[in-house]
Amino acid sequence: MTPSTPAAGTMATPKPRLSLVRILEMNLGFLGLQFSFGLQQGNMAPIYSYLGASEAQIPLLQMAGPMTGLLIQPLIGAMSDRTDSRWGRRTPYFLIGAVLCALGLFFMPLSSSLLMAVSLLWILDAGNNITMEPYRAYVSDRLDGAQHNVGFLTQSAFTGLAQMLAFLTPSILVWAGMNPDWVDGHHIPYTARVVFMIGAVLSFVTIVWSIRRVPELPLTSEERARIAAAPKGIGATLKEIGGAIRDMPLPMRKLALMSLFQWYAMMAYWNYVIYAIGRSVYGTADATSSGFHAAVLTNGEVAAFYNGVAFVAAFAMVPLAKRIGAAPLHALCLVITGIGMMVMPHMTSKAMLFLPAIGIGLGWASMMGNPYVILAGSIPPERTGVYMGIFNMMIVIPMLIFGVTLPLFYQSWLGGDPRNVLTLCGVLMLLAAVSVYTVRARNAQGLPLGATAQA
Repeated sequence: MTPSTPAAGTMATPKPRLSLVRILEMNLGFLGLQFSFGLQQGNMAPIYSYLGASEAQIPLLQMAGPMTGLLIQPLIGAMSDRTDSRWGRRTPYFLIGAVLCALGLFFMPLSSSLLMAVSLLWILDAGNNITMEPYRAYVSDRLDGAQHNVGFLTQSAFTGLAQMLAFLTPSILVWAGMNPDWVDGHHIPYTARVVFMIGAVLSFVTIVWSIRRVPELPLTSEERARIAAAPKGIGATLKEIGGAIRDMPLPMRKLALMSLFQWYAMMAYWNYVIYAIGRSVYGTADATSSGFHAAVLTNGEVAAFYNGVAFVAAFAMVPLAKRIGAAPLHALCLVITGIGMMVMPHMTSKAMLFLPAIGIGLGWASMMGNPYVILAGSIPPERTGVYMGIFNMMIVIPMLIFGVTLPLFYQSWLGGDPRNVLTLCGVLMLLAAVSVYTVRARNAQGLPLGATAQA
């Protein structure tokens, strides 16, 4: 299937430019969504440990996120491209995902067994992924190409802000007087219970706010006719995904190798950084000890800090991406992140951890924005949903590979030491930087962005 282009002599209807305030409002739901992801990154590994899991089991128990992303996002992307409902093209998926996400968050800290926690994580991640892909497509749909930079980098900023709040809230509760060692009968701290329930409310309310304040643009008669003529059913959806993979634009193909290194490293970092801090700063590997509870809170503060860095850096990257290009900028940020990850295991005090966290924050801001700037300009608008879903496959497949492979060499190659996992993460980030440096953003016709086809 060849991406369609406007006929000669025709011009696509221009999209209305949005003010910065409206762009912030349309991305507010992303704040709630990323608050949920932040809670998972900071709390799921400890919750599994509280319920009796070993360190080597953690990657396998965390497979829900990558698996649901692999299965759900491409399907939802293709389906939303073909949806024409009274509520809009993407909005029905936002609402379904928001409800599932809220339910998963609310009940997660009430888990009484590993089976219950794993099952709730599958529900939670299903909700997150049903919402995530249409949200990326919604920004691309709603904004003119000239505003894609600010749109996606605003999403990156909200990612930093949301995850900063998610990681910092447990420490705020402790500073307000809650005992960090106050746990339920299954060793889960009550601070986790409170913060997850805050997340349940926030994720739902912010998504509803965004779609009410900045509704989708109505479909044109041509778009409605194309959707009506498109074949329906799961078979047609799968065929569309296969055709989109076959016709994948060159910049998107080049991003695949970068994603392999980048997201394997991030998944490994999220899963093992708490255990690394427990050993390097607090001298403990016991998940039921006060030292481990302190490591969880410290990681929350460090992660809040690097997400705060990401929040500020994302806005600074808007003019930089225009000046030097999204790919070189992303490569630079990944180099700084890799150095930070390699340095972090050698930090032996809490205060020292915040220095390498600056580099991780710069990389995180870039990951959530610059690859999407490259992607959004190179894919045909009528297939935005399916390509955003396929791009997510490039994120979750490395995470699945991590879940399957790292337990195989955690003891033999890494000595059963989570600090060595962080060193591996740093090396992988440097490889990701090399992979993305030569990618150049091109439009759906294969021309450099900003160029137009000549008759």
